[in-house]
Amino acid sequence: MFIVGTIREHRNKRQAFLCPVKKKMSRNQRMRDPLQDTRIFRYRVTDAPSNQAKCYYSTSNNHGSNRSIYLEGNKSFQSLVAVSNQLTESSGIEDIKTILRKQFIEMKKYSSSIQTLSGPSALPVLRELAMKLYEPGHLNEEIDIQKICMHRGLSLRLLILITSAQSNFKERMSIRRTWMNYGSRQIVGMAFILGRTTNASLNEALNKENNMYGDMIRGHFIDSYFNLSLKTISMLEWADTHCPNVKFILKTDDDMFINVPKLLDFIDARYKNERTIYGRLVEDWKPIRKRTSKYFVPYKLYNGWQYPPFTTGPAYLLTGDIVHELYVQSLNTYYMQLEDVLITGFVAKRLKIRREHANEFLNSRISLRPCKIRNAISVHKIKPREQYHLWRDLLDSTIKCK
Repeated sequence: MFIVGTIREHRNKRQAFLCPVKKKMSRNQRMRDPLQDTRIFRYRVTDAPSNQAKCYYSTSNNHGSNRSIYLEGNKSFQSLVAVSNQLTESSGIEDIKTILRKQFIEMKKYSSSIQTLSGPSALPVLRELAMKLYEPGHLNEEIDIQKICMHRGLSLRLLILITSAQSNFKERMSIRRTWMNYGSRQIVGMAFILGRTTNASLNEALNKENNMYGDMIRGHFIDSYFNLSLKTISMLEWADTHCPNVKFILKTDDDMFINVPKLLDFIDARYKNERTIYGRLVEDWKPIRKRTSKYFVPYKLYNGWQYPPFTTGPAYLLTGDIVHELYVQSLNTYYMQLEDVLITGFVAKRLKIRREHANEFLNSRISLRPCKIRNAISVHKIKPREQYHLWRDLLDSTIKCK
């Protein structure tokens, strides 16, 4: 739960009082985002005795000499009490401002430290440009760059980059043994995209896996749900640096089945196209303001009533000529954890990149009957054991489809 603490300066005497939480809020308050200046939990500083002090609530922005700081979780109560103790001992307006500034910086650091967690509770307190959160570079010593993208992509028709969670070893192995076999062809390159971890045992396991397969590109960001957009930015950076001449790049996830032959046919029909993103195009998609949702976006990060058109994240196809622009512009855009909305929505719109709907990109769970799979490019929510069945059915020449 986010809590807002406010200090009011009143004459030359200052006393801090902790006001109780209002358990019932008006509809207006519920609609406002806690990251904005909504008054939910407040200090009031006054020269009145404590038994006469009244708590003041408001849904409006700062007025007059009010100052606000953002606090979170259990630490919020302790921090508010600490501020109270400091304020009662303070003797000047400048001291109060100094205390607030220090407290604000402390809580900003605290909020940054929880970005490694998953889910909406890990949202940052402040709106930040992606470049302030992203650390460029990759651990390229362990990977075979020439195997993934030979000659910087000059002879490559398609590069498939698969975002993967660090613990998803089974998912990666099932892909390596099935549709990733197309990566052995000179016209197709494939690799996984991961972040880094502070878990020593997991890091050691990843090192051994990469020493064996050499196909995991690892960035310097912490691998977490909140950092999904950093993972896509890392993908764009690697492709821009090491594979700038590739004609098409597919971004997909490790719970997807990709019908590579169907995808190559799709590319052949559009080989001369430029500045386009293909996928499952979504229009008129409204931001979710419910805090319990994994897709929650506060008004502070985006206050519009709907997103620009974007292609959904499980799989989308980029023409190679836009990769550099996407990478540079994404760093200069305010960060959002919804990577498909950020990259193929806001960034692509800013760069005037065309987004085109393709029916073959299903990006959802469908019936796994062979003929259904053969007509699709991307199928979502596929378990590791199902990858083998789908791969077998895809290659089975005895199965006839109309």
